Amino acid sequence: MATSISATGFKGSLCSSFHGSWGTSMAGEDYAMLARSVPNHVRVGKPVRARPMMKNVNEGKGLFAPIVVVTRNIIGKKRFNQIRGKAIALHSQVITEFCKSIGADQKQRQGLIRLAKKNGEFLGFLA
Repeated sequence: MATSISATGFKGSLCSSFHGSWGTSMAGEDYAMLARSVPNHVRVGKPVRARPMMKNVNEGKGLFAPIVVVTRNIIGKKRFNQIRGKAIALHSQVITEFCKSIGADQKQRQGLIRLAKKNGEFLGFLA
């Protein structure tokens, strides 16, 4: 006993049909075989994300970039990054003291530090 249902009338005369039986069900060996072929659980792996790159957009550009690159090559990357870190910390302290002297609040101080970082990138100090 097979039943056929078709739906038409869509744009472009798209046709879909179903051929099957409404009255039968799977029983016995067919059901057991189907149950064994379907996995009990599905593993979903974590999505692979690329690590964010903290890279200077103006790397190799800027007025002071050639001097910075030559200095880094002469003294080595590790020592250069130590000196750079100390210079950045010292500059942040100078900005903080300046903000204290003029009475600027914390938000303005953070804005000045961000501006100093952008200017350093633009001039090539962070190349």
